[in-house]
Amino acid sequence: MATNTTTSFQGYAMTAGTLMGVYWIIKFILFPAGFVIPFLQLLFIILTIAVPFIGYFLVRRYRNRYSPEGINFFSGFTFTFSMYFYASMLAAVAHFIYFRFIDQGFIFNSYLQQIDEMKRIGGDEVSDFTNNLTETINTLSSFSPIQLTFQLFSQNILYTFLLAIITGLLVKNKKTQR
Repeated sequence: MATNTTTSFQGYAMTAGTLMGVYWIIKFILFPAGFVIPFLQLLFIILTIAVPFIGYFLVRRYRNRYSPEGINFFSGFTFTFSMYFYASMLAAVAHFIYFRFIDQGFIFNSYLQQIDEMKRIGGDEVSDFTNNLTETINTLSSFSPIQLTFQLFSQNILYTFLLAIITGLLVKNKKTQR
C-alpha cells in the first residue's frame, strides 16, 4: 500500500510539475514579448501572480484525490516543493534555449533603453538609481546562457521553497476519526 501511495505521490507531483512548467514557459514567452507589446507585460505579471493560486489548487487536488485521510504539513510541503522543482527544471530548459538561441541580448538591451529613458525624463534626481541599474544589467548581460539559466533556476528554487512552506500550511488537514 505504501508503494502505491509513493507512486501516486511522485507521479502526481511530476504531472502537476509538468503542467506548472508548461504554464511557466508560456508565461516566460510573454516576458520578452512584453517589451514590444506592453499588454503582454501586464498579462505576464497577472499570470505570475496566479502561480501560487494554481499551485495551491494542484496540491489541494492531490490531497483530495490521493489522500482522503488528509495530509500533514510535511507531506503538503514535500509535494508542493517537488511539483515546483519539476516545473523549475522544465522551465530551465526553456530558459536555456531562449538565452542560447533566441534572445541575442534583446532583454538586456530593452532594459538599457528603458533606463536611458528614465535618465532622460528624471534627470539628475534618478541618476544614482539608474547608474546602479545600468551596472546590474551590464553585469547580468555578461553571463553566458547557462549561467543565466542557473541563476533563474536558483531563484525559482528559493521562491518555490517559500511557496511550499505557505502552501503546506494551507493544505494540511487531518480528518478526525469517529
